[in-house]
Amino acid sequence: MNRDKTSGILLIAGALTGVIVMALHPTAHGLLGSAGAGLGHLNQAIHAVAIAATPVVFMGFLGLARRLGPTDLTTAALVACGFGGVAILGAAVPSGFVATGVVSWMREADGAARESLHTLLDYTALWNQAFAKVYAAANAVGILLWSAAILATGRMARGIGFAGIAIGAAVLLGILSGHVHLDVHGFGAIMILQSGWMAAVGIAMLRGAR
Repeated sequence: MNRDKTSGILLIAGALTGVIVMALHPTAHGLLGSAGAGLGHLNQAIHAVAIAATPVVFMGFLGLARRLGPTDLTTAALVACGFGGVAILGAAVPSGFVATGVVSWMREADGAARESLHTLLDYTALWNQAFAKVYAAANAVGILLWSAAILATGRMARGIGFAGIAIGAAVLLGILSGHVHLDVHGFGAIMILQSGWMAAVGIAMLRGAR
């Protein structure tokens, strides 16, 4: 029961962190503007928080796997979320630290040097969005698998399982169809959906622990 409580708290904390990070995430336009220096520090800070939250979320999912029992579905779900966690590190590092450093150099450059750095910034954005796409897809697959396990085992409210299947399928469809772009707004919408489901799971685990 204490393990379920701890895991539920970790999942809720991870869900809230994801929403807060996306709410505070500066845009490239903001970083390049007059307030760019201050936003650069904010950009580094929120991405550092996102990186720190990644193992926290994985620990929460470990608890969920124990709650649902050792099945092929829970093992596959844990692998998918672990794979997504690696991908989000690949997105957070360039977005939070590489891009901030490039923008800092751009303030001191001019002419051809500034243009070259702008190209590097664009490349960094593409790198970030590619990893973000892998993360969003892997996490969506993980949510689908967790939800299937919830429905199969009956150890958690079935409504959470049905909601997870809807969210996971919608995110995958949006990514694969190309209708969802992994910029700040598109990725933010995905994070809200996935974090909402994760928070619901955390709350269910807290109630179960009581």
